[in-house]
Amino acid sequence: MLSIGEFSKICEVSTKTLRYYDEIGLIHPDEINPENGYRYYSIKQLKRMLLINRLKSYHFPLDEIKTILELEDNPSEEKLYSALNRKRKEIQDRRNAFEYTLQQMSADILNLEKGISMMSYLDSIEVQLVETQPMTILYTRQMMSSEDYVEGYGKYFGRLYAKIATDKLTLLGTPMTIYHSPEYNPNGNDTEFAIPIEEAVKGTRDMSGELCAMSVIKGAYPELTSVYAKLREWVENEGYALVKSPYEVYLTDPNQATVPEDIVTEVYFPVKKK
Repeated sequence: MLSIGEFSKICEVSTKTLRYYDEIGLIHPDEINPENGYRYYSIKQLKRMLLINRLKSYHFPLDEIKTILELEDNPSEEKLYSALNRKRKEIQDRRNAFEYTLQQMSADILNLEKGISMMSYLDSIEVQLVETQPMTILYTRQMMSSEDYVEGYGKYFGRLYAKIATDKLTLLGTPMTIYHSPEYNPNGNDTEFAIPIEEAVKGTRDMSGELCAMSVIKGAYPELTSVYAKLREWVENEGYALVKSPYEVYLTDPNQATVPEDIVTEVYFPVKKK
């Protein structure tokens, strides 16, 4: 048996943390002396603690680690395999985001060295006035927090595509997202996921054709805020007013894009002349 101090030293986990892990049911002492309350861990618990440390190093939250540990005796370890693959993709996405940010910073530094404004890239965003065509969209509408967006896009579009396949509906366009909230709220925004189809069935609605200020962006989604700012400025300067919620049309699948520059998105602002 190992005292809590010995166990702590071997696994490089503080005794305070071990007590907290006991409270939340992550790992319990093998024995507790009823007379003095001293905690003892068995040698076999070292393996469990090492697994906890390993999963923590992979940035799993403690509640997920607890779920995984409850499954560790599963011979197939299918759910552990799935969890690791999911976390690996999440970390890869974060790494790609950091790499993209570093590229942006390098470009900004180079421009400043040349005496070029850091925000000069806004001048390269083009705005067009277009007339869209009426369409029928298969849709689902959800309140989405900022943390939900990454998973939500794939989940809700996936459900729509599954219905299209199951009901043998006719696909007429690429996915789109319509933002109905009047302001941004990190705790939840009224978001509609939609795909244009030919048939009018349950779960569809008509979307009228209208005059729109439109811009196309090639690049990562964080750049969309710049496009929104440019479109809003253009609408104001050209004497138009917004009449409906803005929406985005995804011309490429981000999961198929090898680099951020391959992602192509159209942003539409429905407008009318003041």
